[in-house]
Amino acid sequence: MNKKQTTNWFEYPIKVQPHHTDYAGVVWHGNYITWLEEARIEHLRYLGMEYTDLVALGCDLAVIELSLKYHKPIYLGMSALLKARLAAIEKVRLNWDYRLESLDGNELYLTAQVTLVPVDREKGKIMRRLPTLLQEVLEKLILSDGDIKQE
Repeated sequence: MNKKQTTNWFEYPIKVQPHHTDYAGVVWHGNYITWLEEARIEHLRYLGMEYTDLVALGCDLAVIELSLKYHKPIYLGMSALLKARLAAIEKVRLNWDYRLESLDGNELYLTAQVTLVPVDREKGKIMRRLPTLLQEVLEKLILSDGDIKQE
């Protein structure tokens, strides 16, 4: 898989397989959420942080808000590009934006927003601070992309 960081967006290619679709050959809605998470994890890996390292520190990134807007259906056999970016950091809230587009960028299939927070795996509570490893990775991203808002 070819993944890269563009000026604002990390690009994650999607190929619609039979197990992604319903009986009509249309992508089942739950697969979009899986793809969002895959793109986010690959983006963090690209920046130098393996998700397993975060888990080893006793931290999970829990989804606390999710919004999807379906613009056009995507079908069996199609390829598309899922673009992901960290849009804002609000204390410990990480707000991500997504766009699922045709490879040529002419068709928009889905837009989404996801908000995550770090959760202490042992205590099951939201952490008051981002883990140092995650903070360092996100700081690299912030320095390379002036569009990310920090509050």
